[in-house]
Amino acid sequence: MSRKVRACLIIIGNEILSGRTQDKNLSYLAQELNKIGVALTETRVIPDIAETIIETLNECRAKFDYVFTTGGIGPTHDDITSECVARAFGVALELNDQAHKLLQSHYENPEDLNAARLRMAHIPAGGELIDNPVSKAPGYRMENVYVMAGVPMIMQAMFQGIKHQLTGGRPMVSRSIGAYIAEGTIAGALGEVQKDFPDTDIGSYPFLREGRLGTTLVVRGEDPAQVDAAAARIVALVGSYGKEVIDESV
Repeated sequence: MSRKVRACLIIIGNEILSGRTQDKNLSYLAQELNKIGVALTETRVIPDIAETIIETLNECRAKFDYVFTTGGIGPTHDDITSECVARAFGVALELNDQAHKLLQSHYENPEDLNAARLRMAHIPAGGELIDNPVSKAPGYRMENVYVMAGVPMIMQAMFQGIKHQLTGGRPMVSRSIGAYIAEGTIAGALGEVQKDFPDTDIGSYPFLREGRLGTTLVVRGEDPAQVDAAAARIVALVGSYGKEVIDESV
C-alpha cells in the first residue's frame, strides 16, 4: 500500500466561529484532494488571533504533507493571515512587485488602489503567488503551506490553479449501502467487519426518511477490491437481520 498523503485545512475567521458565515470550502477541498490521492485528515477552525494562527500553522505544517488556509487575506484590519504566516516562517511581510502589478491592472482608476487594498499585495518574503482569476488579489505558497481566500468562488479558482503542484497517493474509493436498520442493531457486527478489513474505513450514518429510521453504511479505502469485498459483507450482514438494502452507490 502506498504511503497516505495527508493534508490539513485551517479555516481562519471570527465570522465562521460566530455562525454569521457558513464555511463552504471544507467539503469542496476534501472532494478535490481525494481525486488526486491526498487525504484531508484534519480541519481546524480558528479565530483572527495572531498567536493562535501562528501556533496552529507551525504545528500543522510540521505534521502534515500539505496545509491549506482559507480566510484573512483581504483588505480589512482583521485580515491578519499574511502577517501571521510571515511571523510563522520568520520572514518579512513585504510589498510583492508581481502582486502589486496584478492589483494595479485590476483597478482602472489608480486612486481605487488605496492603502487598504494595497495590503493584499503584501506577501511573506519568498512566497510563490497563487493566481486569482476572479479578483486578481493573489494567494501564495510558503513551502508546504497554501494560503487562499475565504470566499468560496475565489478559493475554488485558486485551488484549480495549484492542484497540479500536489503529489498524492492512490485516490480513495467508496461504497455506500443504505437500509432501514437501526445503527445500534448492526454496530457490533459492523465492528467485526472492520476488523476483517483493517485497510478500509467503515462508517455508519443514521437517517430519517418518511418517518422511518435507517442507516447508511459507508466503506472507504484505496484498494477497490477490498472496498468491494467489505461492502459485500455489509450487504450480507444487512440481509442476515431480515432487512433489504434500499440504496447502494459507488
